[in-house]
Amino acid sequence: IGVYGTTGRLEKCYRAHGNELETEYNVIEAGMAGPRVKAEDFIGKAAHMRHREEEPAAILCTLTVDDHRSNSGEKRYMLGREPILTRDGKRIVDRLGRGSYVTSAGAGPSVGKHILMAYLTPEHAVVGNRLLVEYMGERYPVTVDVAGAAPLFDPENTRIRS
Repeated sequence: IGVYGTTGRLEKCYRAHGNELETEYNVIEAGMAGPRVKAEDFIGKAAHMRHREEEPAAILCTLTVDDHRSNSGEKRYMLGREPILTRDGKRIVDRLGRGSYVTSAGAGPSVGKHILMAYLTPEHAVVGNRLLVEYMGERYPVTVDVAGAAPLFDPENTRIRS
């Protein structure tokens, strides 16, 4: 797909297998649950139904980097797998013991920002919440722009339909 596919995917908050979609998180946490569940039995149905009834332990969010400058003045761009911290530097860990980290990262030319995706606890998955990402031994400020399945760019899909 290349860089254009990656940037478009991040701007639309599309999930990728091996990044956002993995066995550690369920489809409810990934924001991909449909409105109904088919009546027929399927492998994992009992667990899926249980997940639908529970409060999610984590929510997939889209964040943007507020300042890329390192302490030495160089611009740094996260690549993925960096830990997410609270503003006071504490590691974010959900009730299942999973630490929050950047699942995907890349440029967002349509929104003019560097975009990150990460699973956050419900109390941190609040639009406008300011957090930190630890990268190369330094901390960089980020903001939660989307909590859940909504796209960061063209949320009503008007551009794609025109």
